[in-house]
Amino acid sequence: MSTTAQSVWNNCLSFIKDNIQPQAYKTWFEPIVAVKLQENALSIQVPSKFFYEWLEEHYVKILKVALTKELGETAKLVYIIKMENTYGNRQPFTEKIPSSNRTPVKSQEVDIPLNNKSPELKNPFVIPGIRNVKIESQLNPNYSFENFLEGDSNRLARSAGLAVAAKPGGTSFNPLLIFGGVGLGKTHLAHAIGVDIKDKYPEKTVLYISAEKFTQQYIDSVKKNNRNDFIHFYQIIDVLIIDDVQFLSGKSGTQDVFFHIFNHLHQNGKQVILTSDKAPVDMQDIEQRLLSRFKWGLSAELQHPDFETRVSILKNKLYRDGVEMPDEIIDYVAKNIKTNVRELEGAIISLIAQSSFNRKEITLELAKQIVEKFVKNTKREVSIDYIQKVVSDYFQMDVDTLQSKTRKRHIVQARQLAMFFAKKMTKASLASIGSQIGKRDHATVLHACKTVDNLSSTDKQFRKYVEDIAKKLSV
Repeated sequence: MSTTAQSVWNNCLSFIKDNIQPQAYKTWFEPIVAVKLQENALSIQVPSKFFYEWLEEHYVKILKVALTKELGETAKLVYIIKMENTYGNRQPFTEKIPSSNRTPVKSQEVDIPLNNKSPELKNPFVIPGIRNVKIESQLNPNYSFENFLEGDSNRLARSAGLAVAAKPGGTSFNPLLIFGGVGLGKTHLAHAIGVDIKDKYPEKTVLYISAEKFTQQYIDSVKKNNRNDFIHFYQIIDVLIIDDVQFLSGKSGTQDVFFHIFNHLHQNGKQVILTSDKAPVDMQDIEQRLLSRFKWGLSAELQHPDFETRVSILKNKLYRDGVEMPDEIIDYVAKNIKTNVRELEGAIISLIAQSSFNRKEITLELAKQIVEKFVKNTKREVSIDYIQKVVSDYFQMDVDTLQSKTRKRHIVQARQLAMFFAKKMTKASLASIGSQIGKRDHATVLHACKTVDNLSSTDKQFRKYVEDIAKKLSV
């Protein structure tokens, strides 16, 4: 690499860095290597064809201005595409670029005039006819935005889902990670986004798959010695939806292959949608490089629906099923089943079934019987507010004192116990717990849980606090 090429490119980078976002600069310009300068043409090496396409589509103007400033109006830019040996030995259109420090790199050189806004380049990676393979999306058309009712508990996630469906891969919500407890609608929302994209963009390849099935496919591909085919299949997807991504925990081989698939899709402007029962910060045994990518886009939490949303969900369900039910019964079910949407709908289905099979009228008495059985058979999840009240009452203080900034030992311990039980007894993320208990961050909650664990095993009096509060909360 000549020093002249490097100095010209360094000057270009200085100009570009001043005119684009830091994250964009880091992602799209730091990996580029200046190779040579010959006859007013600067050759730069980029990691892949997709990288080159992205630069041409999004940064051609700024590249033109930067290079023209350095080399004048006759400047030309030559892309040297470093070809990754991903699909066996299929690597046509290669040439060798000698280097004094390393073995020759297989590459493809593309001479692009700077005024060419839509360069055409045959993709050397695509196996002929691969795009004709029909990929079944695995989407459930019954899961739509229409029957995913909006409320305070899901507004951010639903709005982000609509934005992604309108412009897949074209928003800053990439990846979109939807997280929350069991039965709150993560899978429903993920399907709804996919269904909407298929309606708007029928030509796009959309695939929904669970993380467990993805893992099994990967294991099978390794056994059958066709890992490259597995990777290639996923790299041609336009919209990839992976459900329950927390199941990748501890599976280093699957995480590694997903990391490369994710990078490829993201660099190529494809959309990735993930669901998880935990926020990225709470995921255990997931590689840091993967977690950092989960945080590139938007992490949107689905929380427990409030009373009004629960009523709307029940009314919508009854309307779709063509069933009429008195408002007092709907209100009773909504008031008594608070944990999640799946249980809410399950209770109303049981109520309708009991009524039709036993030819009973749907009355408040029947609703009480059904709800009582449902609630009894369900592990009740207490709220963070309730936990704070129980802990505050136990230590004879009010909730405001518990949440305050004071560092008095007995108040700090009460606060730590509230955080400990909130983590143990709710599905809320560490960040959500911290924000509800005195606006603390997730690290404070993590420290509180460790402190409670340590004190419980070393301090007899403190252990009694934990046992007493546990009994009160389990009543």
